[in-house]
Amino acid sequence: MGQTEEFIAERSRLVNLAARMLGDPSEAEDIAQRAWLRLHTNSAQIDNLPAWLTTVTVRLCLDRLKARTPVPSGQSEGPDTSSDPAEQAVLADSVANALHHVMDRLSPKERIAFVLHESFGFEFHRIAHILETTPAAARQLAARARSKVGPADAEEQLADWEIVDAFLLAARTGLLDRLIDLLASDVVVVGDAAAVEIGTPSRIEGRTSVANFFNGGAASALPVFVAGRPGAAWFDRGAARVAFDFTIEHGRITRIEFRAEAQLLSVELRRRRNNEVR
Repeated sequence: MGQTEEFIAERSRLVNLAARMLGDPSEAEDIAQRAWLRLHTNSAQIDNLPAWLTTVTVRLCLDRLKARTPVPSGQSEGPDTSSDPAEQAVLADSVANALHHVMDRLSPKERIAFVLHESFGFEFHRIAHILETTPAAARQLAARARSKVGPADAEEQLADWEIVDAFLLAARTGLLDRLIDLLASDVVVVGDAAAVEIGTPSRIEGRTSVANFFNGGAASALPVFVAGRPGAAWFDRGAARVAFDFTIEHGRITRIEFRAEAQLLSVELRRRRNNEVR
């Protein structure tokens, strides 16, 4: 297999890697293209192309993170529950803000070390090589990052709606470690009779089991108010089918209830159109 074919085989992995570090799929695509250009102009011998591409991609992401400057964001209105693709794109941006709020607490190197170790299982000697530092320093970067994205002081904790939105984004993008971080250790998921009848689980217990269930899912779930609280709902062809009723205590999700009773779906969730997320 030539280098072009190998790059094509690795491209989706590189895009996923960059997306988790930058939090932006469009930027991730650009990073992958830049990695290809680096490969195309490289004249040195490459013994391990996947490892070389990983290193180049991470360093390009590091440069991008260092170059970022904060841009004030305006107030956004609550998302509509219609299935218009343009409106869903706006929703995705709104949901992403919650996770970005947390990840932006990290310095570029902390963010790189945290994502590589927590999300991809990189050992610290490999992270050290990529960041051009020592394994001890790489371990310290990851530890500092973990402390920053862990439990915050009461006055710094995310609002309930931010926690719900961060959970949805982490589920959609497969950020298993972030999902685990948002859940209480004794979290439980339950389904009411109507929800179980259409296929939801009746009960899931424990942080790891709940995170694994949602990991990579929630693609059709949108933020709504459930009985006046920030929650989410699964929509099919523009109609709400199941509401996700969250219970949040001390900055962690302690309970998620799947609710599919007709009255809740037809009355409570429609009011979400006229309410702001904040």
